[in-house]
Amino acid sequence: QMADPFLYDTGERAHYGCLGHEEQIEYLKAYVCRPSSFTDKAVIVVHDVFGWTFPDIRYIVDLMAGQGYIAICPDFFKGTKPWTSIDHWADFRDWMKNHDPMKVDKEADVVLKYLKDQCGAKKIGIVGFSWGGMAVHHLMLKNPQLAAGVSLYGRIIRDSEERYNLLNPTFFIFGEKDHTISLDQIFLLEDKLKQYCKVPYKIKVYPGQVHGFAQLKPEDMKPDDKPYIEEARRDMIDWIKMFV
Repeated sequence: QMADPFLYDTGERAHYGCLGHEEQIEYLKAYVCRPSSFTDKAVIVVHDVFGWTFPDIRYIVDLMAGQGYIAICPDFFKGTKPWTSIDHWADFRDWMKNHDPMKVDKEADVVLKYLKDQCGAKKIGIVGFSWGGMAVHHLMLKNPQLAAGVSLYGRIIRDSEERYNLLNPTFFIFGEKDHTISLDQIFLLEDKLKQYCKVPYKIKVYPGQVHGFAQLKPEDMKPDDKPYIEEARRDMIDWIKMFV
């Protein structure tokens, strides 16, 4: 019996009144939040296993819009059921087979086209959390249209040397106490990036933080974690601002 990796309790959530709205984009539903002033810059937010309607992820979309970006979180699960806190951990592997974070290219293309054609976006970045962090790592190897990426605690997939040849600047954020990602794996990632990566990259580990730490809303933060959560969010925003 493996421990449930999602150490942040998804049941106890303060209600969140979203600032954006839902849209249908071709075959995808998406949550979109626009900033108060005109911009030609956008950020795609990739949700975790809990899907595109989860309050924490919508909070992050609104946060990015507040920084002056057109922010969008599409349903990368294409209408299928997200993982929930009452699902059985034993079924997770099977669920993942049908929700592969490496198979997001088609959806990313749909969203990029929408951002360019409908929103006038000229520069587009991407941030993703957990499942979404893995998707971001994948997309930053494949899609040159994404000017910068931030992968937050995406499990590190070691399948080939091609995993390290990033096309554009990418920042990897991890929690020190994340029991789905060992520090050894993080050191290996750093080693490989040093060898193969030709663009700016950064890896940062936040002390004492567990999986999922960076997307907590203010009222759900524990006082000891708050400084690290806020720092991670600032770092994420700074990275996007530097390149997008």
